[in-house]
Amino acid sequence: MAGAICILAVWFFAAHGWLYYYGDAEAHLNIARRLFDTPAFGWEQLGSPWLPLPHVLIAPFAASDSLWRNGLAGSIPTAACFVTAALFLFAAVRESLGSSAAAWTAMLVLLLNPNALYLASTAMTEAVFAAALCGLLYFAVCFPRSQDVWHATGAGLCALAATWTRYEGWFLLPFCAVYFVIQGRPRWKAAVVFCSIAGAGPVLWIFYNWWLSGNPLDFLNGPSSAKAIQGNAPYPGLHDWALAQLYYRTCVELVLGKPLFWLAALGLIAAGARRKWWPVVLLALPPFFYVWSLHSGGTPIFVPELWPHSWYNTRYGLAALPLAAYSVAAITRTRWSPALVLIAIYPWVRYPSQENWITWKESEQNSISRLAWTRQAAAYLQPRIQPGEHIAAELDDTIGIFRSNGIPLKQVFHPADGLQWEAAVERPDLFLNTTWVVCQRRASSRLSNAMPHANRYILIHSIIVPDAPPLDIFHQQFKP
Repeated sequence: MAGAICILAVWFFAAHGWLYYYGDAEAHLNIARRLFDTPAFGWEQLGSPWLPLPHVLIAPFAASDSLWRNGLAGSIPTAACFVTAALFLFAAVRESLGSSAAAWTAMLVLLLNPNALYLASTAMTEAVFAAALCGLLYFAVCFPRSQDVWHATGAGLCALAATWTRYEGWFLLPFCAVYFVIQGRPRWKAAVVFCSIAGAGPVLWIFYNWWLSGNPLDFLNGPSSAKAIQGNAPYPGLHDWALAQLYYRTCVELVLGKPLFWLAALGLIAAGARRKWWPVVLLALPPFFYVWSLHSGGTPIFVPELWPHSWYNTRYGLAALPLAAYSVAAITRTRWSPALVLIAIYPWVRYPSQENWITWKESEQNSISRLAWTRQAAAYLQPRIQPGEHIAAELDDTIGIFRSNGIPLKQVFHPADGLQWEAAVERPDLFLNTTWVVCQRRASSRLSNAMPHANRYILIHSIIVPDAPPLDIFHQQFKP
């Protein structure tokens, strides 16, 4: 059932051409494709600050030109991860609550949320993290009864996957370590096994950042970090706990739907009455992480109901979906299960339109300009670029131009080319030698800022669309 639901979701979103609406989905596919489709092959193509596991999972599928171009290279592994999350959640609820009806309720609440299905159909990271989190929950709830070191090992592997997928996975580790200390007999054996495996994730990523950039915390404070992107710009919730929880709670209501939100609140009381503390604590940690990030981490969330009445990072509300599914399961009785599922999905049945799915709406609203200039640039370049000609581009939002035209990334000169790129943007008059240059005219673009000094190039075309900087296309006029 889980597989059939996800296959139908992928087909639906792909048929409507929505797999690339999220700019981050385009970027994740770019990183995965870069792992082999580039002259400078190597692990440095993974870059920073995005964690590596989703890109490694996508890479085998991105090797296919057709799957890369149509977006299914990202859909296949992420949908498989969402199915895995559903199965792990089913098994964890049945183990924890001792009820197959509760397990079915939790799984269906997770699977039938259209916001989650949309993210699970694209090259985004939420489904991968959900699989790791639900797997961690399953092995953790099995451990107290079994005292099996293999359950501690499984929990460690799932936690390792979480730490290589999203940074809230790092936040889980100390709480899980304490859990295994308390539940283990003898107390330290399982905790040592868990920590040895799970702790390797952050340690190796810090080492990788040091090896890549010389800064072990490049993912946290480097030029591509969330902190650098946000800068000093204020936003609602920054250093204000009340506003932070208001914005996140509103986001969660929109992602879950209000019936499920309030049903889950009732379920939390039921879970507490049944003393199911650990599943609630574990599944509540990712939502709390986002409230904390809103307050102090430079991670804004914008929702249409609150100022500035726009869409940004609404997908973070999905972190509360596994908690909501487990909470509803805690109040399930066999005869209640169908009714609870229907209540949970009522908003999506009552208004069955993508306009009602906030994660889709965010991707649609924030991609209008990007998709417009991507289509125009691809149409302009397609009849003009000759086989074997190279293009300089920063491979940020411009990657869609080359993907849609089927231009191999080995023909694109970009920042991951290391010292050659640094030389080209510092002295374009000497070291920039590609036939074409494609860049957005914005202050943060080193390539755009270098072009006035690239005396072998002329601007032959500019694309201007509303709410976006101009996209400039340069052509080399003579070879050095």
